[in-house]
Amino acid sequence: MAALLALLGGCDATAGSAPTSEDKVDAFTNPVYAENFPDPGALLVDGTWYAYGTNGPAANVPILTSPDLVHWTPAGDALPQVGTWAERGNTWAPEVIEGPGGTYLLYYTARSTATGRQCVGVAVARAPGGPFTDEADEPLVCQAGEGGSIDAGPYLDESGGRWLYWKNDGNAIGQPTYLYGARLSADGRSLDGEPTRLLRNDAEWEAHVIEAPQMVRHDGKLYLFYSANAFDADAYALGYATCDGPLGPCRKAAENPILRSSAAAAGPGHGFLVTLPDGATWMLYHAWPDGAVGSVAPGRQLWLDRVEWVAGRPVVKGPTAQPQPVP
Repeated sequence: MAALLALLGGCDATAGSAPTSEDKVDAFTNPVYAENFPDPGALLVDGTWYAYGTNGPAANVPILTSPDLVHWTPAGDALPQVGTWAERGNTWAPEVIEGPGGTYLLYYTARSTATGRQCVGVAVARAPGGPFTDEADEPLVCQAGEGGSIDAGPYLDESGGRWLYWKNDGNAIGQPTYLYGARLSADGRSLDGEPTRLLRNDAEWEAHVIEAPQMVRHDGKLYLFYSANAFDADAYALGYATCDGPLGPCRKAAENPILRSSAAAAGPGHGFLVTLPDGATWMLYHAWPDGAVGSVAPGRQLWLDRVEWVAGRPVVKGPTAQPQPVP
C-alpha cells in the first residue's frame, strides 16, 4: 500500500541540513534523509528541490528542501488543511507539478468522508512550498467500487498537456489492482475524458498490488515506472513499462524489477525519477533499513541512486551504501 498509517513523520531540524561553503563535500552516502519520509515526489524550482511525502503526526504533507538532492531540510506542511471532502490523516503519496498562471498543483490521497475509501484530490498554491488549498467539494478521482483511488502521479508532456496516473486500491478489498491514466483539463483540476487501464498486477513479483505510477519521457520515449508487492515487506520493488503514448498501450519490461532489496536496504520503492538540468537522471525512493522492515522509527528513509540508460533501458545503480558523487 502507498503509506503506512500513522508512521512517524516528525523531522529533526538538523537532519540532512544544507551544506555551508565550509562543509560542502563532493560525495554522499545513503540514506540522504535518515528520518521517516515515505512515498517521495519531487520538483525543482529556481535551483531548489522540493520533496513531498506521506503524512506524519506533524504534517499532512511534509516538505523537505535541498540544493543538491543530498542535503535535505524540513520545510513544514504543504497542505495544512485537506479538502472538505476528506478526513485529516491518511494523506498519502503527494506529487506536485507546475500549473497555469504561475500556480502549482498538488495531487494527494486522503480518506473520503462520503465513501470511507482513499481518494485523490488536487490542491493549488502560488509557491511550491504552499500552502496548498483544495477548494473542491469532492475528490478528483474516487473509484469507491474498486477499493478507492491512490498514488496520483501527474505528468506534464512536451506540448504542455497535463495527464494523471493512479492505481485503484483493489488490494484493500481483495480485487486486482490496475494503473490508470487520464488526460487532465487545461487547469489540471478535473479529468478530461474517461480513465484508461494501462497495467495490472499480473507478474509473479508483483503479487497482490501494483502502485506508485510515474510517467517519464526520456530520449523521446515514454516510460511508466511503478512499484509492486507488499509495501511493508522486503519483496517490495520497482519496475517499469514502456508506453506508445500517454494512455498506452504499455508493455512491462522483461527485466523487472529493476530496484529490489539488497544488503543495504529492504523494500525499496515508490520511486521518483528526477532529471537534472544537465540531463543526468537519478531515482529518489524510500526504503527500510535492513532488519527494520515495518518499523515506526526510523521507518522508510529517503534514498538516492543514479539511473543509467543502457540500450534504452533504465538501470538503477542501487540500493547503494557506498560513497558516490553528489549529483
